[in-house]
Amino acid sequence: MDVLVVGAGDVGRWFAALADAPVAFADVDDERAAAAAEAHDGCARTVSLDADESFGLVAVAVPMSAAATAIEDHAGKAQQAVVDFTGAMEAPLRAMATAAPARERVSFHPLFAPEHEPGRIAVSSSTPGPATDRVREWLEAAGNDLVDVEPAEHDEAMATIQGRAHAAVLAFALAADDVPEELATPVYESLSELADRVTDGNAGVYADIQETFGGADEVAAAARRLADAEDFAEVYEDAGR
Repeated sequence: MDVLVVGAGDVGRWFAALADAPVAFADVDDERAAAAAEAHDGCARTVSLDADESFGLVAVAVPMSAAATAIEDHAGKAQQAVVDFTGAMEAPLRAMATAAPARERVSFHPLFAPEHEPGRIAVSSSTPGPATDRVREWLEAAGNDLVDVEPAEHDEAMATIQGRAHAAVLAFALAADDVPEELATPVYESLSELADRVTDGNAGVYADIQETFGGADEVAAAARRLADAEDFAEVYEDAGR
C-alpha cells in the first residue's frame, strides 16, 4: 500500500517516517516537499498537488485551517483509505465522508509535538478497515498509545486541553516581568517552563488552535472574574473543583 502524505511539515514527516510503505509527499511548497523526500532516507518521492495519480492511502497532515480544502482536493486519490493528522476531528471526518464516501476514513490526533514522540494519539474511526488498521499498527509499533474517542468528544475536550491551556500559558508569559532566578517559587518555575515550551513552537499552530477551539476569551473572562472578585475564597474554591 503506497502512501501520499499531503503536507510536508513536521507532522507529515513524522508520519512518513513511521509508515512501512512507499511514500510520496505533496505540499504547497515544492521545496519543502523535496526536502521531506530527501530526508526520508532518499527513498521517498514528490508529486505535484494537481497530479492525477492514485495511492492506496492518502494521509492529510496540514494545518487545521487548511484541512477541509486539502481533503476535498486529495481524498479522491485514495484507493483504500484516507486519514488525517490535522488536530481536529469533526470537520475533517465530514470532509472525508463527502470527498471519499466509499473509502475507509479515520482521524488521528497525536497529542504531542513530533519532537516529543512517542505519546498518546487520539483516534476517531468513522469507517475503519484493513488499510487504517495498518496505520494503527505503524503508530503502535513506534511506541504510541492509541486512545479511541468520538469526534465530538475529542473536539470539545480540545477546547480546554489545548485552547484554554495554551491561552493561559501565553497570558502568563505576556503578564510576567523578569525576576531574579534565586527568588523563584516552584509554581513560578513550572509556569515559566511551560511558557518557554509553548513560545518555542510554531505560532501558526497555536493560532489555528485558537481559531478552531477558542480559549483566549474564556481565560480572559476567568481572569476578569478573579480580578473583580469580592469574595476571593469563593472564586478560589470554584477553581479547585
